[in-house]
Amino acid sequence: MKINKQVRVFGKVQGVFFRKSTQQKAMTFGIHGWVKNDVDGTVLVEIEGDIRAVQEMENWLKKGPPMAVVESLDVSQSEEKGYQDFLILH
Repeated sequence: MKINKQVRVFGKVQGVFFRKSTQQKAMTFGIHGWVKNDVDGTVLVEIEGDIRAVQEMENWLKKGPPMAVVESLDVSQSEEKGYQDFLILH
């Protein structure tokens, strides 16, 4: 079964290779969706895949890449959208 989650990541998450690292980690876990910086300094991520892979990705997002300082996540579940890859949106 596949699920979809939308995640807003708070903290020092822009300018620390968060989007590229998220894309690479998503590909490792077989996750589809997207990641983008928001104007308020947060990073928005939509992840879709098997329940276990989505949970692993969510756990990774709690830490992020080495230079990031993740303070918190705001996570909500959404409808599956059928993404085919994982994109960095601008």
